[in-house]
Amino acid sequence: MTTDTALTAEQILIAAEEALRRFGPAKATVVDVARELGVSHSSVYRHFASKAALREAVTQRWLNQAHYDLEMVANDTGGAVDRLHRWLTTLFEAKRKKALDDPQLFATYLVLAEENSTVVDAHVETLVKQIAQIVHDGMDEKEFRLAHVPSTARAVFDATAPFHNPVFASTWSEPTADERFAAVWKLVLGGLKGKPSKPSPDPTGYEPTAP
Repeated sequence: MTTDTALTAEQILIAAEEALRRFGPAKATVVDVARELGVSHSSVYRHFASKAALREAVTQRWLNQAHYDLEMVANDTGGAVDRLHRWLTTLFEAKRKKALDDPQLFATYLVLAEENSTVVDAHVETLVKQIAQIVHDGMDEKEFRLAHVPSTARAVFDATAPFHNPVFASTWSEPTADERFAAVWKLVLGGLKGKPSKPSPDPTGYEPTAP
């Protein structure tokens, strides 16, 4: 049993995760969390002002778990091509592990993520900035062609969405998942290294004539 005075926010978040796993996001309450810790629900409210604040913090903690490993890759030495590949692989493996090892809790977090879109947006922004750091280094070292760094980083993130966006989680256990990831990586790398493309023709087929 945890005493009220020794209770920490981290202990509450871990207990909240267990309550969510046990009861699901629709039924889990602050009382369930307090019962898990052996304290009064008022003790939980000393750290989190409301049930919504607690759920937001749980979501934030879950999303942040991947940040450290990814930041280590982004800040690592070595070529940008290798770092970007390792960064994307690390993200894919982290998301896939969560989805496959604890599918019930993973599904619960999808519900929480929908409730806390601002937290999710900040999480995505952090990830795109890490990609941008690698892309910038790659351009400096002439591994990648020159381009607008923020737009390029976001394009890399969007292009690889099938391997980190939970919407596609059902496909991550398919036998061809790694093969598909490798194919997308090859396309992304080709785009980063390739020459700027020529302007696309007018999709209507219209060609202006001289007056």
